[in-house]
Amino acid sequence: MELGMTTIESLKYRYNNLDVFGKIITINAIVFIIDVILTSLFRLNLIKYFVLPANFGDFITQPWSILTYGFLHSGFFHLLFNMLFLFYLSRVASNLFRTKMVLNIYLLGILAGGIAYLGVSNIDPSNFFGTKNGIMVGASAGVSALLMFIAIYMPQSQIRLFNTFNVKWMHIAIFFVAMDVFRLLLGINQGGYVAHIGGYILGYYYAKQLVKGKDIGIGFERFMDSVASWFKPNSNLKTVYRSKSSRGKTTSKAKSSEKNDKQKKIDAILDKISKSGYDSLTSEEKAFLFDASKDD
Repeated sequence: MELGMTTIESLKYRYNNLDVFGKIITINAIVFIIDVILTSLFRLNLIKYFVLPANFGDFITQPWSILTYGFLHSGFFHLLFNMLFLFYLSRVASNLFRTKMVLNIYLLGILAGGIAYLGVSNIDPSNFFGTKNGIMVGASAGVSALLMFIAIYMPQSQIRLFNTFNVKWMHIAIFFVAMDVFRLLLGINQGGYVAHIGGYILGYYYAKQLVKGKDIGIGFERFMDSVASWFKPNSNLKTVYRSKSSRGKTTSKAKSSEKNDKQKKIDAILDKISKSGYDSLTSEEKAFLFDASKDD
């Protein structure tokens, strides 16, 4: 019993020390294992309450599925492929941007993919896309959004494949978009590829707006922070500190100035990456971005 508790505590410790995307990958894996056990051993299909149904009438009865479908997968290789891509893409983006902003892109991509799937399923009268009475699962739309965001915002960024050669994320994005459109027209898993395209569009739009200095995910981030606060324990007793107004104003101005200077430096580095690629940064600039990405 003691050994079992020690193992559980060790697993909890490791989980708590993961970054947010490490936790998302772990949750996806755990959900997949639980689903396999429940369906194969106990014949329980609890997953049906969290998949995204194609029929809008069915969706209304489980509106949470517009997000939960992104944490479910139809098979081991479906899960493995999505989580590997999420692992690499999240690390590229999180080294340069706030973790919460990267999370916004991923989750908004899942939402955009779900909306695209529902839209096509319920507007297409000829059922050309073959989505009627279907369901959708998978994190592909969120992964697609991250892939397109990186490709558009940082067209020179690269990944080293098989430790032998480098490939630009832009070229990877072009390849997958072309393959998805081709398979969509062939009639292969059309609902899934419609969702991918929804994710691509979200990632493209997010990147283009960010280039202009506008983070379109701020409102969504505040909403998610508000939802998360519902699950945090609240204390009835709060400590209140009174300080002189003049001192408060001085401190506030100093913090604001420091924040503005930091943001200007971040913007300058990101511009440099956009023009010359990540490898053009000095070691000091890379370290500065890495530290800045930890600030949510």
